[in-house]
Order: sequence, then C-alpha cells, then structure tokens
Amino acid sequence: MNTLSRFLNALDSYKVTDGSQFRLSEHDPNDDGHLGLDKETGKKLLRQVKCLLQDLQELLYANQTHSLLIILQGMDAAGKDGTIKHVMSGVNPQGVAVTSFKQPGPTDLLHGFLWRIHAAAPQAGRIVIFNRSQYEDVLVSRVHPDLLKNGHLPGALNTPEFWQGRYSDIRHLEHYLSRQGTIVLKFFLNISREEQRERLLARLDIPEKRWKFSPSDLHEREYWDDYATAYQDAISQTARPHAPWIIVPANHKWYARLVVIGTIIRALHNLRQVTPQPNPDVMHQLDDYRTRLLQEKPRADT
Repeated sequence: MNTLSRFLNALDSYKVTDGSQFRLSEHDPNDDGHLGLDKETGKKLLRQVKCLLQDLQELLYANQTHSLLIILQGMDAAGKDGTIKHVMSGVNPQGVAVTSFKQPGPTDLLHGFLWRIHAAAPQAGRIVIFNRSQYEDVLVSRVHPDLLKNGHLPGALNTPEFWQGRYSDIRHLEHYLSRQGTIVLKFFLNISREEQRERLLARLDIPEKRWKFSPSDLHEREYWDDYATAYQDAISQTARPHAPWIIVPANHKWYARLVVIGTIIRALHNLRQVTPQPNPDVMHQLDDYRTRLLQEKPRADT
C-alpha cells in the first residue's frame, strides 16, 4: 500500500459519527495517524490530493445532483484561514464560495439563528465553505450567554432545555440538507493551548503578521476551558453519519490541511460520479457540429 492510500485509510480515526462516546480530551492535536510523515512528505501528498480534488470537483459541478458543505471551526489561531486558502487553491473558483459568519447584525437577530445559515447553503453542483457557522450559536453564545439577550428570543434563556433545543435545530437542518443531496462535513481544527500561545506570539513577534492580532484573541483565550466544554457538548450532540465531525490534529498546519482535503476527496469519491453523457439526440447534434468544424477550410488570421 502506497503512502497516499495509507494516509487516506488513516482518516477514519478522526471521524466522529456517533457522539455518545466522544471525548475531546482523547484526541491528540499532535496525532499523525501513526504514519510517521514528515513535513516534506506531507507537502508532496498535499499536491497529490489537490489534483484529485480538482477532478472530483469537476464531476460534482458537471452532474449537479449533489453539493458539498464544508464547516470549519476551531479556537482562535487554529488555522481556519490558511486551510481555506489551500482548499481553494485545489478547486475551480467558479464552483466554490466561502462564507465567513461574523457577529450577527440587527436584521439577523430579528430572524432565527439558522436563517442566514440556510440561505448560504450550497446549490447543486457547488462547494461552500463556512468559516465559522451555526455552531457559533452554541459556542460563543454558550461561553458568553449575555449575548442571547440581543436575540429577541421568547422564554427562558441559557437553560439546559434551551441548549438542547439549539442542538436539535442544528441536527434537523443538517439532516434536511443531507436529504437534499448536500454532503455535510464539519471540521474541528484541534490545537493545544500551548500551540495557540506560540501562534499568537508569532503574530506579535513578526512585524508582517501583527495585522492578524486582535486583543479579543487574548481575551477569549481566558475562556479556553469553557470553549473546550462547549465544543465537547456541541460535537457530541450533533455528530451523525450524514453530518460527521472530523477532529483534525492541527498543531502542525501542513498535516491539518492534508487531513481536511483528504477527507473531502474521500467524500466526493464515494459519490461514484462519472462524466454525464448527453442524450442521443444531443450527441447527434454534437457530432454534426464537429463535422462542420472539421470541414471548415483554414484561413489566415486578419
């Protein structure tokens, strides 16, 4: 078995389809699938999987029977933007879109928390990447429940029943999307607290990276344990076979990107799509067009 096949087979260990036994603490941010890969080998594999992704995306776009929704979540400095950049570099930009969900505005808050999420879901044949997502409403709002007061919500807030209701709503949306032909892949970029500290320091130590630093990054770091609990609950409550979570070891950026793209190509490959063929009447017309073009006499350019 070659290195690429071994790597693709190792991806199963990161997938969570049943959250009942999930424990975030059992997932090592430094894991490498017991493959012993180094950075140089990883970069070669990354080039290979990007080529595969281009071919599979073309089939997805041509068939227009399925779509792909990629959800990226992680602590600050987990590498979401860099991961998106690498995914985008492996696909035709005409068939992919990135939506970054910032803090909801006044209009968003007058609607249900899934309103803007559903509106941004991919149409058939397309790939959409969510940089943050509906999960912010069971992560940030869970850690900072005062934010719920802005949501024009009835009834008691920040109760176990309230959060169970949100998890249920998310599960139902993802199940609906899946039944409409959307592959839902949810990635948690799992970094250690120490790795986050080093990345935040790099933003301050390297002048060219200082623009990336926000004081809020340091403020939110104080809630590390609260966010870990919120992620634990969100993943365990919403992991399903039709909408799995992939716990990506993300202390090494090159390996995290490899896991994300590798998971995507496996999911698209499992569709077993082939190049669509026109019906016989259209094929006959295409043959006529080809004959006419072949019969044209070459002429000098003017």
